[in-house]
Amino acid sequence: MAYEAGDYEAITLERRGHVGVLTLNRPDRLNAISPTLRDEVQQAVAALKADDEVRAVVLTGAGRGFCAGADLLGAGPVATGRIEEPTSQGGRLDEDGWVGRWATMWAELDKPMVGAINGVAAGAGMSTALACDVRLGSPAARFKSVFIERSLSPDSGLSYFLPRIVGYATAADLIFTSRAVDAEEALGLGLLNRIVPAESLVEEAVAYAGLMTQWPPLALRMSKRVLQHSVDAGLEAALRYESVGLGFARKAPNDVKESRLAFTEKRKGVYTGS
Repeated sequence: MAYEAGDYEAITLERRGHVGVLTLNRPDRLNAISPTLRDEVQQAVAALKADDEVRAVVLTGAGRGFCAGADLLGAGPVATGRIEEPTSQGGRLDEDGWVGRWATMWAELDKPMVGAINGVAAGAGMSTALACDVRLGSPAARFKSVFIERSLSPDSGLSYFLPRIVGYATAADLIFTSRAVDAEEALGLGLLNRIVPAESLVEEAVAYAGLMTQWPPLALRMSKRVLQHSVDAGLEAALRYESVGLGFARKAPNDVKESRLAFTEKRKGVYTGS
């Protein structure tokens, strides 16, 4: 499946080996989520899910921001020196609909997703970053919940993702105060897994995702599903789902055989997903 640069206006999509790279591309708006960007991301995620050559995904932003959240204005400059979404003009973007679909879309992407957090991740942009399975960040990475500043409670999945990463009390701290978290603190809290130089952020994220894609693809996808399920399940339910996952992972007999041969022959396996 080929991804053409001209296919999209507000994002870019490419494949590097077995890694899909999705870039939010509205740098003049800190990659705030407009209707166009939202729709194009949904199309791109569907394409990534359908492309069997893609085994892991890197998500990043163009320019100096990762994603400033929902673009409530749709035009005009982003306020200089502050982490915030544009002020509302006629209310939020379908607040009962698109934010839920946005969070669900990321959660249902059944391939590992590595966030390359190059700058501010605020509001729904923070939710998007936290929807990634793993996050690498540049020293410029910053997180800010924003919602309470707009007289809103969290949406776009923030109330789900954040406490599962940092715990309830820290999630309450970040949401109730809406304070900004820089890269070093984010690393300590678990919002980032690693800090890497800004100039090599995407390359290192792709290389890191590449470590995942060297393994049998069906087993990789099921590993993500089992891990997601166990977050909310009790032990008995988690064990039951693990058994289901093993059954699916073994539906690639060639890869099962290859994994055994690679182990016994002390070499790197070559996996096809079949």
